[in-house]
Order: sequence, then structure tokens, then C-alpha cells
Amino acid sequence: MDKHVVITIARQYGSGGKTIGEMLAAKLGIEYYDKDLIYLASEESGINADLFMKADEKIKNNALFRAISRVKPYNGELITPDSDDFTSADNLFNYQAKIIKELASESSCVIIGRCADYVLRDCDNVLSVFVHAPKDFCMKKAAEKHSMSEADLEKYIAKTDKGRADYYKYHTGREWTDARNYDLCLDSSKLGFERCVDEIIAYMNVRFNS
Repeated sequence: MDKHVVITIARQYGSGGKTIGEMLAAKLGIEYYDKDLIYLASEESGINADLFMKADEKIKNNALFRAISRVKPYNGELITPDSDDFTSADNLFNYQAKIIKELASESSCVIIGRCADYVLRDCDNVLSVFVHAPKDFCMKKAAEKHSMSEADLEKYIAKTDKGRADYYKYHTGREWTDARNYDLCLDSSKLGFERCVDEIIAYMNVRFNS
């Protein structure tokens, strides 16, 4: 590639978006970032990584956040260490966003989740992807990882996706499943993981004249 490209992937639970991201990064020979962004942000800020994880869970599970009574889209500002809000959920996200921007400016990579499509929305070298699949497909894939009853697994998937949607809404002000947020939306059940990878690369080649 003449110019480095960043691919962001948002995904429904069980759709295989994470696996597709790993396969894509391997095929392109570029870096892959997922939860390790938390540890990079922890090193950057000096804030314990556990606080980043707890903040994520608070937004995903807290009833007040779930109602989305307060939405605060990311604006790029960092809160200084002398502030009482230094370890707030907003600032913890801000540090993750800072890392995402730095990585995106350095080299080609694949970034999973973390509202990366929104954080990098003004960058012209970013391709944003949303991977989705029907309920039965997601259930089947999730069952390969979790030993649960069908009813419990269905609840788990619904809760996970609701958490991701609320997290996205809180930090971006947008709807997670709105196709207008992304360059490319793929149904992994129809294409299969390998074909999804191929389609992303094909789109990338056309978009960036690679």
C-alpha cells in the first residue's frame, strides 16, 4: 500500500467480527488492536488498567447510562491529573481515543471496537466496517465459546450488544447499528469470514487505489 490505511471494525456479538479483524490483519501483514488499547492507554495516562475496564462496565451496565439520560460525545479533550475528573469514564475514554489517533497516524492497522470509527471520523485514511449476522448465526457461534442454555445464551448476546450500543451512544451520540456510521456493512453469515476479509480488502483497494 502506498499510503497506510486503518480499518476499524464494530461488530455484533457472535458475528465473528473479531475473528475477521484478526484474519484481515494477518492477511495484510499489519498490526491488530483490541483490548490491548486499554493497556496502552493505561501506560500513557499512568491510570491503572483496572479502572479503564471498570469504567467500560459501568457505562454498559449502569441503569442511568442504559437509559442514555446523559450523552457526552467525545471531543478530543484530555482532563488534567489535578482534576477530580481525571479518572472519570469520560477521561478514560479520551486517553483510549488519544492512543487510537496516535496508532492511526503511524501505520496501517486494524482496530476493533472502542468507537474507533467515530474517533477517526475526520481521517481520510480510515475504512470503517460493521459486521453483523442474523440471531441464529450469532447464537451458533456464541455456543461454540459458552456452555449455556439456549435461553441464557440469548440473554447474554442481547445484553452484550445492548452494552456495546449504549457505550457507543454515550461516547458518540450516535446509534451503533446505523449503517450511515460506516463505510461498509457485512453480513458474515452470508459471506463467511474469509470472504468478508476479501470484501474489505477489495473495498480498500478501490477506495484508496491500493
